[in-house]
Amino acid sequence: MSLLENKKAYFDYEVLEKFDAGIKLLGFEVKALKLKRGSLIGSHAIIRGGEAFVVGMKIMPYQPNNTPADYDTARTRKLLLAKKEIEHLSVKDSQKGLTLIPLTIYTKNGLIKMSLGVARGLKKYDKREKIKERDTRRDVERELKMRG
Repeated sequence: MSLLENKKAYFDYEVLEKFDAGIKLLGFEVKALKLKRGSLIGSHAIIRGGEAFVVGMKIMPYQPNNTPADYDTARTRKLLLAKKEIEHLSVKDSQKGLTLIPLTIYTKNGLIKMSLGVARGLKKYDKREKIKERDTRRDVERELKMRG
């Protein structure tokens, strides 16, 4: 079941590969995510010292009054991946033009998982083409609906 989705990811990036990773979270962060109180927009993953982290992912407090005073909603969270996957991702991350972006957060067998994508940023003209295609497709469907 999908909890959060990075809807702009497929518009801003061309996703080349996907990986699934666990996330190291606090207890109240898990509850907040199950209530869909978070955002993946503007977040990305980094590889440092043989470990993977997600930066910029925001998780709003489950109960703001009971949350610790020093809680940072956009803190860096550790991703749980196999060593081979981390090595593969670090090679991809070091290549020019490629980045690691979170695509979705979902539950699997009661655990919170993240779908991570190796992506290449799209140029502005590529985005414009996507918008034009979407608009023409919508217009054609509207015309067919009116006639039929």
